[in-house]
Order: sequence, then C-alpha cells, then structure tokens
Amino acid sequence: MNPPDRSSLALQTIALLEGLAQPRLVALARQCRWHSVDAHHALLRRSDPQHEVYFLLSGRVRVTSYSAGGRQVSFRDVAPGDYFGDLSAIDGQPRSADVVTLEPSVVASLGGADFIALLREEPLVAERALRNLVALVRQTSERVIELSTLGVNNRLHAELLRRARAAGVDAQHRARLDPAPQHEALASQISTGREQVTRELNALVRGGLLAKDGKALVILDVERLARLVAEVHGP
Repeated sequence: MNPPDRSSLALQTIALLEGLAQPRLVALARQCRWHSVDAHHALLRRSDPQHEVYFLLSGRVRVTSYSAGGRQVSFRDVAPGDYFGDLSAIDGQPRSADVVTLEPSVVASLGGADFIALLREEPLVAERALRNLVALVRQTSERVIELSTLGVNNRLHAELLRRARAAGVDAQHRARLDPAPQHEALASQISTGREQVTRELNALVRGGLLAKDGKALVILDVERLARLVAEVHGP
C-alpha cells in the first residue's frame, strides 16, 4: 500500500472531528501515529495496557472477543470515518476487546493523554464522544436482553433489522446488505453456531423475506421484519 496521507485532510473524514478548525486538525495530525495494516491483523488485543485511540481512515475492522474455549463473540464492525479504543483512553484500564482488520486498512492512532486533552479543549468533540458512549450502552443493553430472552431466530431477525436500518431502507421498504454478511460473522454477533444461522437465513429466503442478489443480501420487506422483531422484543 502507499504510505497513508499524514495531512490534516485525512482527519477531516472522521465524524468525531468534524468542524474542527484547520490549525487544530494540523496539530492532531502531527500528534498521531499513522499505520497501513494488512487484512486479518490484530490491531488491539484484550487486556493490553495501551490507551491509544484509533481513527479509521480506510478499510474495515471488527471489535470482537474470544471465550476461554475459543468461541468468538463480535460486538460491532467499524467503518471508515469512525474511531475505536476510546474506553481505555477514558478510564485508563486495559483493553476490553480485540480489534481485527477485516481488510487492508489505514489508521491513525492518538495517545490516550492527547485524546483526553482534546475532549477537554473541544466541547463539541466531547459531546459527540458522550453521545457515542450512550449509544454503545443502549446497544449493549439491547443485546443482553436479546441473548437472555430470545431464541436464535428472533435474535437473527433483530440483528438483520439493525443492519437493514444502518444500510438504509428505500421507498419500497427494502434494504440491501452489500456485501452480504458472512454467516460466521452473524453467528458471532448473536451467540450461536454458523449452521444455525444458515438454516434460519434459508427459512427467511423461503418465506419471501430475504433474497440473494449476487454478493448482496436483500431484505425485501423491512417493515415486516420490524413487526417480527416487535412481536417478541417490543418496538
């Protein structure tokens, strides 16, 4: 890969930093360390003591963890323009999860102390960080309820609904997941086996709710999917 762009222009793509003055972005760019990383590389490991915050400029990474028996539990995928690693920067504790690149990626890492200084000096950035933390807490609470109360099929419906809304729903109430999520990745999201996910997806295809379109998965009726989720989960 070519060396990453080390200018402040690269940081303008990070939503957390949107609207910062150019001199501030230039200073941040100088504080950051820049990395070009191959696919399937561990950027962070659970229990590591480092506290850097990472800005994802290109590529895609997954926040995940493994049980003592080797079972993978995935929390979220991070897309360009987002950031991760902020929990350890804020509380000074070791990492709470692994972060692995899913494809070649370019990241900029900012030291934990520099990140805290940024939050103190830029109220808008601090507010955005707080909102992101609140969203994370809500998402985690929702998943705990699902894992504790719902069957595999219902958990899969809820996960597909989240992905559909994130991808965007068109006027015909359809959503296109492109590329289609891997069965193993869905399984790790909803805490089940890949074979079970395959069976449930096939059932949804037979039921006319899903369709395959090349490498994409199309949800044909997001409103119907939402009703299935609401029946067991609540709106």
